[in-house]
Amino acid sequence: MSHVPLRAHLYYIELGSPDPDKLAQFYRDAFSAEVEDYGASRICWGPERCVIISPGEAKTLQSAGYEVYDAACLDGLAERLAKAGATHKRGATPVFADAVGFIDPSGNHIFYGVPRDHLKNNKGLSGRIQHVVVASRNCEAMINFYSDVVGLTESDRVLDEEGGIRTSFLRSDHEHHCFAVFQASEDRFDHHCYEAADWNAIRDWGDHFADLRVPVKWGPGRHGPGNNLFLFVHDPDGNWVELSAEIEVVTPDRVRGTWPHEERTLNSWGTAYLRS
Repeated sequence: MSHVPLRAHLYYIELGSPDPDKLAQFYRDAFSAEVEDYGASRICWGPERCVIISPGEAKTLQSAGYEVYDAACLDGLAERLAKAGATHKRGATPVFADAVGFIDPSGNHIFYGVPRDHLKNNKGLSGRIQHVVVASRNCEAMINFYSDVVGLTESDRVLDEEGGIRTSFLRSDHEHHCFAVFQASEDRFDHHCYEAADWNAIRDWGDHFADLRVPVKWGPGRHGPGNNLFLFVHDPDGNWVELSAEIEVVTPDRVRGTWPHEERTLNSWGTAYLRS
């Protein structure tokens, strides 16, 4: 079954927070979420987006979950993980009726699964949850794991002057990336992103945040890899939250690209935060 291609898209992220109720209130107001209690956690359901807030340290990714397009790919994923000797398990979760969960080389808990039949509201601005980005002390090990074991495809790399890998963008369907990892001095969560319809939608999100007195921290701008428009805000715990639009659509035979490690790669319009 390992030959079954992994096709999936980001379905939820789970953030740690010392004050889950406060953070859940932000996602309720800013992202039009309906908040559901699940023990000590809060599940924030919005249109095509889900954020789980669980007790824990601020600015931590406790887990992320991807919805598979075909349940058969879970068997292939489990087989590849077992063959690689990777820690994993199969079963139901609060969000997925059936899922394969694993721990990646940087300690991130990731799930691929089939969602339960939850009612999603349709209120608020459109912006489906689209990608998550992490930092790693061993970017190359992460790339090899997600490419060879999980089954993602690398769209672009960012290289330094010596040819070292600084960032990798990986995909699981027709969009440029659903996951990215960059080289850093520690393993940590960086940000997550919502994909809006177009440039006008980015404007509408900016106006929406202004109404809530949530300042834009970076952008608007345009990324090099992915070619997407963006702006960033902070949630109350200090997590970077991205709104994106018009991300590059790719074909399966797209050749992996390379970009220089410079400010213009992160933002072709101007200022960038070089975190790798």
